[in-house]
Amino acid sequence: MKLCAARKSVLHLPTRPKSGIIAGLRHLSKKPLPPPAIEIVSLLKTTDHNDWISNSHLVEFLNASPSHTTLLKITRQLGSTDKALQFFEFFKAHSSSLSPSSISFTFQAILEQAMRDEKSNVPTRLFQLFSFSKDQKIPLSINAATLLIRCFGRAKMLDEMMSVYNDLDSDSRNTNVVNLLLDCLFRGGSTDDGFKVLDQMLERDSGFPPNNSTLDIVLSVMWKRNWVGTRMSVEEICGLLVRFFERGAFLDDVWFTKLITMFCRSGKCDKAWDLLHDMMRLGGQVEAPSFNALLSGLGRDRDFQKMNLLMNEMKEKEIKPNVVTFGILINHLCKSYRVDEALHVFEKMGGSESDGILVKPDRVIYNTLIDGLCKVGKQEEGFKLMEKMRLESGYEPNTVTYNCLIDGFCKAGEIERSNDLFDQMKKDGVGANVITLNTLLDGMCKHGRVSKAMGLFAEMQEKGLKGNSITYTILITSFCSVNNIDKAMSLFNEMSENRCSPDAKVYYSLILGLCQAGRMDDASCVASKAKEAGFGLDIICYNALIGGLCRKNKIDEAHKMLKDMEESGIKPDRYTYNTLISYFSEKGQFSTAHRVMKRMIDDGYLPNVVTYGALINAYCLAGELDEAMKIFKNMSSATNVPPNTVIYNILIDTLCKSDKVEAAMSLLGDMKDKGVRPNTITYNALFKGLQERNWVEKAFEIMDQMTENACNPDYITMEVLTQWLSDIGEIEKLRSFVEGYEVSTSTA
Repeated sequence: MKLCAARKSVLHLPTRPKSGIIAGLRHLSKKPLPPPAIEIVSLLKTTDHNDWISNSHLVEFLNASPSHTTLLKITRQLGSTDKALQFFEFFKAHSSSLSPSSISFTFQAILEQAMRDEKSNVPTRLFQLFSFSKDQKIPLSINAATLLIRCFGRAKMLDEMMSVYNDLDSDSRNTNVVNLLLDCLFRGGSTDDGFKVLDQMLERDSGFPPNNSTLDIVLSVMWKRNWVGTRMSVEEICGLLVRFFERGAFLDDVWFTKLITMFCRSGKCDKAWDLLHDMMRLGGQVEAPSFNALLSGLGRDRDFQKMNLLMNEMKEKEIKPNVVTFGILINHLCKSYRVDEALHVFEKMGGSESDGILVKPDRVIYNTLIDGLCKVGKQEEGFKLMEKMRLESGYEPNTVTYNCLIDGFCKAGEIERSNDLFDQMKKDGVGANVITLNTLLDGMCKHGRVSKAMGLFAEMQEKGLKGNSITYTILITSFCSVNNIDKAMSLFNEMSENRCSPDAKVYYSLILGLCQAGRMDDASCVASKAKEAGFGLDIICYNALIGGLCRKNKIDEAHKMLKDMEESGIKPDRYTYNTLISYFSEKGQFSTAHRVMKRMIDDGYLPNVVTYGALINAYCLAGELDEAMKIFKNMSSATNVPPNTVIYNILIDTLCKSDKVEAAMSLLGDMKDKGVRPNTITYNALFKGLQERNWVEKAFEIMDQMTENACNPDYITMEVLTQWLSDIGEIEKLRSFVEGYEVSTSTA
């Protein structure tokens, strides 16, 4: 039979109720054969089949109309398929009373003999026997049909399997047989046909309603095919499962928990919620693990409203939450920094037994709460909870407990308290791990105790606790931040020797530190190693490298780095362009600087105050004051980029040095009008210009402005004014000016 024909047959499963199924098909009698039957078996085995007709005992036995069970057992014990077939033919030809059940059961025994025949190709042999049964119009017993369907299904002989099913008497079909057919179709890859069969099983008037085995078959094949997001959508699966529920087939707790977990991880918590409530609504029993799975998904989504609703539903339906239930709720509340609510849940765990929620918290819950308290800056309360855990619950603090507290006190800057906890940990015999080490090192380094951190690291290494990639990242980053590049490089090399693979952060920290220190050859070398390790440089690293190369006047290498950056798929940003504009401006290559600025605008980055500041400063240094003022006026009017104090200072200083003090004073007024605050550098430039002109009155006005603006004079201010005002006899004015100030010694 062709497969297409088999599929067509699948679509016409009988839907009327089953009746008249032969009794005893599943559980045949296990009683031994009576003595006469034993003699018949011996006779059949030892006598040539051609001599059976002349044996009066055999003929007499057959004429006595043996039961179909007796015939089945005799045929089973003949030892070979050929002998069983010979007996079957003899029985049919010479029995005084033939019944369909006797024929069916005897033929069933022949099939069972063929299954045990190791010398033949079993599926082929069975198909030959099946063809023989069709030719002889031998009705198949349900057990015989089941045997053939299972064998053909395993051999992927789906056409033959469907032929067996279609030849099976409709009254002999039941849910178990259809389940077997369904399983074989799915396992044989005929998924579409399998779902057609399933659809008919799920019809309300189906004679073969699905049961839990049906559900298990369907879910198993879905799971193995990684069904979520591929063959069936979550919505389709939920719809299918509801049809099962409506027919009285419900998920067991293991399957339900797996499904809800998968739905939630696929971002379908709403569907998991609906499925759980559909199953309860239609009469299914839901246990705590399935609720826990949904609570975990809702917790990841921070949907605490539904989490509370679910907890209330558990109470209403008398589904007792367990320690995992409370642990999930407390964990997600703590992760959301809702520690007070988590503590309230913790207190509810100690309710009376009549409430049905008396659950003893375990060490995990205590540690979760301690960690949550530490993360919101309540490390003292966390410490008290540790003591409560020890005294009231009998749980000794473990490594996780101490790590949470040490981290909390480190983040609060209480390094000594963290060290005390570390000492207490050792005293209590609680082993420290690499997380303990990293937590302490990170706290020490962030609070300026890098040398002590190195001492602790060395001490722990001597005790056999080796650092990991995070350990070295903390130390290397810290040494880079304090410009101790040699130590950072030493640790980087040690890291490789200890087979700790550097992560991206280590490479990036080193590149930035080396660039800042001007060690561009080393920085480029580390950048190459980062690429070899599979870490692509980010825009910050590229900008640091390009800026460092520009400062070293290695513009060709900077161009190569820029090209490499673009080939890596990273476009220059405003910082990149400003670095190049600043370099070309300082070198007096203004046309190139303007071309770079045009490309910057074309790429969607408008020039900012840094861009204009670089150009204005370069033009001033080059003595092209008019061009600098032109850019200044353009940025104020056309581009709407307000100049800052730095730009005003550059222009005021240049104007004063060019003996254009009036213009410089005008810019000071412009600063006031635009709300830009002058600083000491601004006033110092003006004092120098006014000194050249000997404009004392203007100088006094500037001194009064400084006093009003609470702008401290520095040593340059005092140097200029002391010489000038002393020479003209205004020393009292100077003394009055500096009275109350702490003169800054910082340089301009």
